[in-house]
Amino acid sequence: EKDMKTNSNSYTIVYSVILVLIVAFLLAFVFQALKPMQDANVQLDQQKQILFALNQDRNMTNEQAVQLWKKIIIADDVINADGKVTEAGKQGGVDAGFKLTSKDAKEGKLALYRCKVNGEDKYVIPVYGNGLWGPINGFIAINGDKQTVFGAYFNHESETAGLGAEIKDNASWQAKFKGKKLFSGAD
Repeated sequence: EKDMKTNSNSYTIVYSVILVLIVAFLLAFVFQALKPMQDANVQLDQQKQILFALNQDRNMTNEQAVQLWKKIIIADDVINADGKVTEAGKQGGVDAGFKLTSKDAKEGKLALYRCKVNGEDKYVIPVYGNGLWGPINGFIAINGDKQTVFGAYFNHESETAGLGAEIKDNASWQAKFKGKKLFSGAD
């Protein structure tokens, strides 16, 4: 019998390559298996952010958020730079404007969420910008007059805790936008 030289460089390299391939395969398998759940959680988080911009309870459960979304969101339209609807959404929609990203906004496409809160028309639009350490995004809810802010919710990926992170974590800071006019000189 031929002895395997476990102390040789070639054994170490072959062993490492096999181990890396096995781990890579397992990671890819787990990623694919968990992707639908991850996508569902991302969608639910975005729905909650839009509901928070509409001044809904921040302590709602996931089930309450799903039910409220279906009730409040009339449509998730896609509009162009002129404000014309290019793709109509549907009640409780997540297929039209909901799927847009900041990249789409740069191309002139924007999501417009038409909503009914306590019987009143509201509109929610996404907003994007740059923070000190990374991107900032959020949603601005506008009253039916299309001139007054009804509510706002902002989010970030990597702002400093206690400073820039306040835009997400401090509801009283976000409440400062309520009642503000979108355009100067608007009555």
